[in-house]
Amino acid sequence: MSLISVSTDVDRSAEDVFAYATDPTLFHEWQQGVVDGRMEGAPKVGARCMTTLRIGGADRASSSEVAHFDPPRTWGVRGLDGPIRAVVDVTVEPVAADRSRLTINVDFEGHGVGKLLVPLLVRPQARKEMPNNLAALKQRLEHRQATP
Repeated sequence: MSLISVSTDVDRSAEDVFAYATDPTLFHEWQQGVVDGRMEGAPKVGARCMTTLRIGGADRASSSEVAHFDPPRTWGVRGLDGPIRAVVDVTVEPVAADRSRLTINVDFEGHGVGKLLVPLLVRPQARKEMPNNLAALKQRLEHRQATP
């Protein structure tokens, strides 16, 4: 695997950052290409995370399984279907009471034609998008109302 890792400091508590960054219903707000997302059942190890991505002008459904879940510190999902399956790990570290460091590590496993697409197209595109995604997350989260 050729891990892509991006980090940013966010002026919000670890709880707020974790809740926002791991909520599939909010992925479309900060992740390029995500149209829709939802969790099937409560967020826990083994739960399914369903997302709809716009790829090449068409919407494609993708399912992942929560591989680890330790709020408000770590969360990870592993793709279950399709030729390109994401492996995503989120870590949130408190820096101060109202400041946290968010790190997202992502890579992709290719299956079938995906074995060709991952190194040629998918990873290079993700390397470009990830810093923009984190900047969008930071901007949106710092301007959201704090959770009670």
